Amino acid sequence: MANHQATKKDVRQAAKRRERNRYQGKTSRNAIRDLKALTDKAAAQGKLPEVIAMIDKMAKNGIIHKNKASNLKSKLTVRINKIA
Repeated sequence: MANHQATKKDVRQAAKRRERNRYQGKTSRNAIRDLKALTDKAAAQGKLPEVIAMIDKMAKNGIIHKNKASNLKSKLTVRINKIA
């Protein structure tokens, strides 16, 4: 690493961004896991918009690709609709 002020700042910023992205990704994965574990259709439908918002936010911020976000939302919606 170059010993320049701008490079040191860039390293600090990158670490901060990486930590934020990891947090958002892990939180969303946990929310998706919890949503998949639900067996009550009403509860699952109530939680679905919250999880979809998290996925959209990650796609908007570039943490995941927009197509991956779309696929996740689609699969979750189909799964929730199949619950009897």
